[in-house]
Amino acid sequence: MIKALFFDIDGTLVSFNTHAIPPTTIEAIAAAKAKGIRIFIATGRPAVIINNLSALQDRGLIDGYITMNGGYCFVGEEVIYKSAIPAADVQTLARISSEQNFPCIFVGEHDICVCQPDDMVKKIFNDYLKVDVLPVKTPEEAIRREIFQMTPFITLEQEKEILPQLPDCESGRWFPAFADITAKGNTKQKGIDEIINHFGIRLEETMAFGDGGNDVSMLRHAAIGVAMGNAVDEVKEHANYITTSVDEDGVANALKHFSII
Repeated sequence: MIKALFFDIDGTLVSFNTHAIPPTTIEAIAAAKAKGIRIFIATGRPAVIINNLSALQDRGLIDGYITMNGGYCFVGEEVIYKSAIPAADVQTLARISSEQNFPCIFVGEHDICVCQPDDMVKKIFNDYLKVDVLPVKTPEEAIRREIFQMTPFITLEQEKEILPQLPDCESGRWFPAFADITAKGNTKQKGIDEIINHFGIRLEETMAFGDGGNDVSMLRHAAIGVAMGNAVDEVKEHANYITTSVDEDGVANALKHFSII
């Protein structure tokens, strides 16, 4: 019996086309919640830029959050897990981003900033994801506090060169233009384990929904992994079930398929 549902945000709950949660998704989640099933968010976004879930939050439908790809998990006001990136790796990436002049976002516990921003940052974060303009800081300023996630705007080829220089980090992608870097061991899979341990839920009672590369770990880990129809093929390969797209009632259809609602 499924007792916990884990949802990625962008491309899973929220449409990239409308920037909103489809009404069928909202009602499907409300129906699951009414049956006593707990609802959790599992996202690469830090809490400070989760700005598109009010349709669920206003109805009290969300029980907890896995943010920063598993690096920071909380339930209400209680932080149940957090794991900062070792300072040496933060300093290394800050230096490389400055030397190579590529944008890099640095996320602290309660704030976010960007170094060397360019048009791509504006296009993706401001225009595409509808995030407010990020504060701009120098690399030196940006790393004067604990950092939980770093998001460099680099190609896959650059990532292959840079990641070995960050020995205590791992990387995931949910958009081609950038990588999300967290401390080693912090993935959405880790987030699921922290959440279910907190609530006393068994892994075999979990279902996860996702569409991006950073969702693969949780789709493989949950008892049932559901890939959205709009997911890339690499993600679909790791799912137990492929539903329709976010814009074609994918969440509702999957919950009905498995008789969750």
